[in-house]
Amino acid sequence: MNPRPLAGTAAAVLASSVNLLAAEPVKVTGGRIEGTTGTDPSVRVYRGVPFAAPPVGALRWKAPQPVTPWTGVRKADTWGTRCVQAAMWGMPLVSREAGMGEDCLYLNVWTTARPGGKQPVLFVIHGGGFAQGSSSEPRTDGEWFAKQGIVVVEPNYRLGVLGFLAHPELSRESNGKGSGNYGLLDQAAALEWVRANAAAFGGDPGNVTINGESAGSLSVSAHMASPLTKHLFHKAIGQSGAYFLLPGGNIEERSLAEKEKDGVAFAESLGAKSIAEMRAKPAEELLKAMMARKGGWGWSPGLDGNFMPERAAVVYAAGRQAKVPLLAGWTSSELGMTVALDPQKPTVASLADDLRQRFGESRLAAATKAYAAADDAQAQQATADLRSDFFLAYSTWKWIEVHAAHAPAYRYRFDRALDLPNGMNRFGAIHASDIEYSFATLDSKPDPWTPEDRQASATFASALANFVKTGTPNGPGVPEWPAFGPARQVMYIDAVSHVGPEQGRARYELIDELAAR
Repeated sequence: MNPRPLAGTAAAVLASSVNLLAAEPVKVTGGRIEGTTGTDPSVRVYRGVPFAAPPVGALRWKAPQPVTPWTGVRKADTWGTRCVQAAMWGMPLVSREAGMGEDCLYLNVWTTARPGGKQPVLFVIHGGGFAQGSSSEPRTDGEWFAKQGIVVVEPNYRLGVLGFLAHPELSRESNGKGSGNYGLLDQAAALEWVRANAAAFGGDPGNVTINGESAGSLSVSAHMASPLTKHLFHKAIGQSGAYFLLPGGNIEERSLAEKEKDGVAFAESLGAKSIAEMRAKPAEELLKAMMARKGGWGWSPGLDGNFMPERAAVVYAAGRQAKVPLLAGWTSSELGMTVALDPQKPTVASLADDLRQRFGESRLAAATKAYAAADDAQAQQATADLRSDFFLAYSTWKWIEVHAAHAPAYRYRFDRALDLPNGMNRFGAIHASDIEYSFATLDSKPDPWTPEDRQASATFASALANFVKTGTPNGPGVPEWPAFGPARQVMYIDAVSHVGPEQGRARYELIDELAAR
């Protein structure tokens, strides 16, 4: 007997039943929606699902409002609209939305579960410096996690000046809730949406993990400290970044007064005498003015007295953050590309000047020892380490260090550095290079992936999936990974991932002394 026709029939029946399930309307806040299937027909995808009212017109620079209900069945088979943004860092964003606009508060869901199921939920906050990014980016596609029995939800949130402008008039409008954190409030609204609607997709609202990279990771650390959201999730994953930033950066938490002053100056630069006049201006004009000012930087979360009543570091120091399991880490050379691609290479002399400027004469000897360089070649690596530490490595280190005293924390360092023709990775794995590995989406980019890259991806993605399900990265496909704890053990993720003692502690403790001043 030839089993092939029967096997083919079974496959056809399975595909047909999956397609019927995808076409079966799901009831969510606002109305009924109908999704589609993913690349794998076992995965149902709901794209462009609204989770708040369009923040346009009079709702520009207001907290997200309840979603506008619709009648009938809304098709959820096309990506929504990405939030207003410009190309940053000399490169365009790779996203799958057809357009960009202010009406952008949409999210995407990937699932293999039936309504009423109890699959864990992974809530993904995209990065991009709070100025760029999208929930439809191919590198954070949720299909692989969905196939592991996880419901994935990824929202958009307002960016740049539209997401983070503060102004005295806006603060008065908010009835004591400050202004300037609209992007974070969008994320909070999407988390509330998950609590209300996860079960419709087979997800368990009592088992939610938040994840983010870069600005997304900063957001995760902020949600853990915020009185508005720290009760809405049960585990957290942070990839490169936390709100333990050193002063003087582009995305540090600034006071409401500072942000309001900045907002007044921005409005005056546009000739606007009131928020009403600012709301009347086209988004394109605001975007152009934003990019003319520091290349688009400087619009990010601040101390609004509402979502962020105080600095996150203060909350963590007092042990008042969400005491949930945390898995976090960073890449081995976050800003190594700034050295690799700069024709003016660091030298022993330039490194000494850099250390003196950052640490001062009183700590120069200790800094010289921590960032040791016997020759110019070593000075290049030491400079790459120094810039990476001050960028996001130290802040992530401090986050784990403080949180590990209150809850299980698992720390990693991502070491897999793809050999690129421009040598960008010559000092180690650069910022954001871990995303495709962690989401098992290497094929979303046409890079020269090797079997070693795929093994690193399999380990990293499996560790995250295990953590989402159980609160520990240990399980199938992952070497034994102990909690960071007093032993200070770290998972070094590469072609052959392994656990080893913490490296670079002297550097981080030195920066920590600087931060405490």
